[in-house]
Amino acid sequence: MATTYTFDVFTSLDGLGAHDGDWGGYWGKQGPELLARRSALFDEEQRMVFGATTYRAFAAMLAASSDGDDVRDPWVTRMRDLPATVVSSTLREPLDWPDATVVGGDPVEIVTRLKEESDVPLRSHGSLSLNRALMAAGLVDRVHVTLFPVLCPRTGVDPVFGGGDDFDLELLESRTLDGHTQELVYRPTRHG
Repeated sequence: MATTYTFDVFTSLDGLGAHDGDWGGYWGKQGPELLARRSALFDEEQRMVFGATTYRAFAAMLAASSDGDDVRDPWVTRMRDLPATVVSSTLREPLDWPDATVVGGDPVEIVTRLKEESDVPLRSHGSLSLNRALMAAGLVDRVHVTLFPVLCPRTGVDPVFGGGDDFDLELLESRTLDGHTQELVYRPTRHG
């Protein structure tokens, strides 16, 4: 029995996954409903899947933070405590992550095998190029978008879907958090 794979991503309204400006974490739009929702999502048993670039970014961000920082929000701590597979041909174990395994090779083959063998759902937060490749291969069951109410064409980086294929999206869930941030869950189907 195959399990589900969710591509979980934060984005600005103009489709950028991060920024190098002075917005702060969550583009300055952090609120109690957002944090509670994120905590609830990560209370569920699941396996995280990361590409090497995203793993390195999370590990560096957590190493540079201290207790009480926004970086160590409860959902982030919980995400770090979940079992994780890091798809990489350059990283070596042990990683600075409690229950992480490095797997080298073709990401499509790796995630196909994980979907077939895992007893729990799979979730990937970020890992843009990895998830674009997995979407192209038809392995992403859900695209979970947290849409922050900002436009950042000057300071934004990392186009979330840039360079990817075309997809039709079936809306499965939606909610507004803190009166301004949208959470949208879609089922992707390749267009054409």
